[in-house]
Parts: sequence; C-alpha cells; structure tokens
Amino acid sequence: MAVSTNNLKNGMCISYDGKLWTVVEFQHVKPGKGGAFVRTKLKDVKSGRVVDITFRAGEKLEDVRMETKSMQYLYNDGDMFHFMDTDTYEQVELSKDAVGEVAVWLKENDVTQLLYAGEELIGVEPPMFVELEVTETEPGFKGDTVQGGTKLATLETGAIVQVPMFVNSGEVIRVDTRDARYITRV
Repeated sequence: MAVSTNNLKNGMCISYDGKLWTVVEFQHVKPGKGGAFVRTKLKDVKSGRVVDITFRAGEKLEDVRMETKSMQYLYNDGDMFHFMDTDTYEQVELSKDAVGEVAVWLKENDVTQLLYAGEELIGVEPPMFVELEVTETEPGFKGDTVQGGTKLATLETGAIVQVPMFVNSGEVIRVDTRDARYITRV
C-alpha cells in the first residue's frame, strides 16, 4: 500500500530503497522559494542505524503493515533462540543476531512479542517489566540505605543493572526493560 510523505507518522514502518525503515521523526518544510519537502529520520529495522533522508512533499512510499505476535520464550541453545506460539504450538527459531541486545531480558517461559513487517520476522520486544533473580552483587552494609546509593548487580540472564544498596544476592527484583532501571523487590 502506498503512503504519501504528507501522511507520515512516528513509528510507521515503510519500505524505501529495498530496506525496511521505521519513522523516528519527520518535519514538513515549506521554504520561501521552491517546493515543499519532508525531512525525516529513519531507522533501519535490521541494523538499527538511523539516517536523515529528505523527500519531496507528496512523494509516494510503500507502507509496510507491522504486526506483533505473543510468543513464549522456550530456551536458547547457544546459537538459536526458540519461541512457541501458545495458541498453535508452532515453534519459531531466531538467531542471536536477530534477537540482539534484547536477549538479556528473556527468561524461559516468559511471554514476549515478536515483531513482523508483513510476513518477515524483524525482531523481539521483551515484556516491559521482568522479574529476575540477582545472582551477584556486593553485600550491602548497615547504614548504606540512608545515603540512597546504588551498586551494580548481575541478574540471572546476564543483565547488569544499578540497584539500591539494600538489595542482596538471591533476591528477585522487577526491572524496567526499556531503560534497565530497578523498580522494586518482589
């Protein structure tokens, strides 16, 4: 389906120059002389690279329908990540590169969102909040909690986050996956 550059929206997925892009930002510009144009920042869906591209106003681009499917993360065998559709029990394998940095937020049996552009699987979106066990952190000392300081903690999936001084190894904490921020103990 074709979409005009006049109708672009942030987060929209388009096909341009043989690649899939998401619109990060756009601005309509009407100079005093010459025709109007649209200045955009587009993010390459596969590589994550952001580029600035300028289009003529009214230029047609191909709109790509984005779809998310809820899938249960099963396991990682070293090279591949395995997911299962809980409705059809169909299993999907994704390479380490396709999963990317999101891998540190995936815990076995958690439900995640797989992103599809048309029929092509383009990525994984972890749950917004995950509950993970702290496997390694420095011990907190009495009196440290008054200062409101933080320390580094390694979680069961390998993620490293800043936690308050009172959090100890073996405790389960809730983390916001968008910015790797500690929320609370569970």
